[in-house]
Amino acid sequence: MDRDRNKTLLLELQRAAGTGNGRCADCGEPDPEWASYKLGIFICLNCSGIHRNLPQISRVKSLRLDFWENDLIEFMKQHGNLCAKAKYQAKVPPYYYIPQSCDCLVLREQWIRAKYEREEFVATRVCQDPCSAGSHEGFLWKRGRESRQFQKRRFLLSAREGVMKYYTKEVSPKAIISIENLNAMFQTEKIQHAHGLQITYKTDGQTRNLFVYHESGKIVDWFNAIRAARYYYLRTTFPTVPEPELIPRITRNYIKEGYMEKTGPKQKEAFKVRWFCLDSQDRNLMYLKNPLDAFAQGQVFIGRRDEGYEVRAGLPQGVRVKKRKPAITVVTPMREFVFICENDREQREWIDALNGVIAQPLTG
Repeated sequence: MDRDRNKTLLLELQRAAGTGNGRCADCGEPDPEWASYKLGIFICLNCSGIHRNLPQISRVKSLRLDFWENDLIEFMKQHGNLCAKAKYQAKVPPYYYIPQSCDCLVLREQWIRAKYEREEFVATRVCQDPCSAGSHEGFLWKRGRESRQFQKRRFLLSAREGVMKYYTKEVSPKAIISIENLNAMFQTEKIQHAHGLQITYKTDGQTRNLFVYHESGKIVDWFNAIRAARYYYLRTTFPTVPEPELIPRITRNYIKEGYMEKTGPKQKEAFKVRWFCLDSQDRNLMYLKNPLDAFAQGQVFIGRRDEGYEVRAGLPQGVRVKKRKPAITVVTPMREFVFICENDREQREWIDALNGVIAQPLTG
């Protein structure tokens, strides 16, 4: 039967070497089991859901569950993921964030729309200069530091000036943020909004957190504008550094976040629940009373093993706690920090994340 024969041909085509079909054309998820028979690409289940909302440019079918006509099989043979990449990703700017399967829905959706619906990266498009791309102005909903309510604020980003500003009702900006230490990361779960973004910067030696969102997917435009401004800053400040070393430093996510309990320096104080964020680039383990606080209550610098830093499972010798939960001891040259995790999985994840930071070389 054509149905069984075509299904076998399609699965063979998905696994064929040199086609790029073995990973989702949009997010890189391995072994995609869906395809767009209008674009000729193999995609994962999650990305297929986004393609379903774009019927004018994409039509999807399951490789295993749907019937594939002979002409569609021929079309898929003549196209494929690498072919589509050459067309639709010919001119992706180096600062543009290409999402992975683990990224939030709005990032993946806007990436797919930018590629196929707006055709922003085809060869005929003129690449935008990062300085102009890093200029953006508009309104975002920002969480108030004291009120904790989201209010509409005007933001202005200028790569040329090297700053980001935001305004309340005054003519003067409420804050002027240097692009030098500006970072942005999507935090849809923490902010509890599908378009939630966390912006951080340094002020008086502390990390300041801004939590914002946009009503629409245009939050991705803000994110990539910040990345363009950061790229322009890094490219002009460090002109001799190879681009592959600069790209990972444009923006970053915390490598691990979550609740743990901590005690004081004498290790006899009561344990208190705190929200922890591990920043691998700054090598800091920050702790906050609440996940959406503007400032951390404190932080622990995580150096290298040869400098006396170490993470151990369990409690230091002589320390006793009433709770029978897994613990972590972070050893520094100055003192030992003791944390209690909610379960064994959390303990393993924190130990792995901290060891990852300890193992990485110090950067200037």
